[in-house]
Amino acid sequence: MKEIALHLLDLAENSISARAKTVRITVCEDFRANQLTASVEDDGDGMTEEVVKQVVDPFYTSRTERKVGLGIPLFKASAEACHGAMNISSRPGAGTKVEATFQHSHIDRMPLGDLPTTILTLVLTHPEIHWVFRYTFTPPYKGSTRTFEFDDQPVKDALQDVPLTHPDVIAFIRSSLEEGLAQARK
Repeated sequence: MKEIALHLLDLAENSISARAKTVRITVCEDFRANQLTASVEDDGDGMTEEVVKQVVDPFYTSRTERKVGLGIPLFKASAEACHGAMNISSRPGAGTKVEATFQHSHIDRMPLGDLPTTILTLVLTHPEIHWVFRYTFTPPYKGSTRTFEFDDQPVKDALQDVPLTHPDVIAFIRSSLEEGLAQARK
């Protein structure tokens, strides 16, 4: 995968497979600390310590449709190649959090990618999940840290019987995500 947003999409799909009801995706760009952090946290099935140790192995997967699982190992390798790290915390029955950090300015750090499309895709394809996306931006010199949060539950509550896939709803969600990120980055 060539973008962090695609890794987040892959991790979110793991959360869905783990029967999560709520998935929180967080991205923090901190230019002062020269760090980019990306995480996916869910309230799904969780994993034992033994399984957590195995998921970083590319030849381990719990999926039956293929014999390898490259998403987490590649994300971990990408973070470590950029003076970062990956941490996985999980408990059976209590969910999982996967967090990767990168040196923001590292020449080999993959681009962040299209976060609005990633979040929109997850919201539209898995409306049964409660999605919360949080983006934090700390500018390089002056200015305070700014945060944007998108929670799909108020949108779902307001829509009642209108489907998320209605073109006007899609346009509203996309513009909310794009404008929120743009405001945080100013």
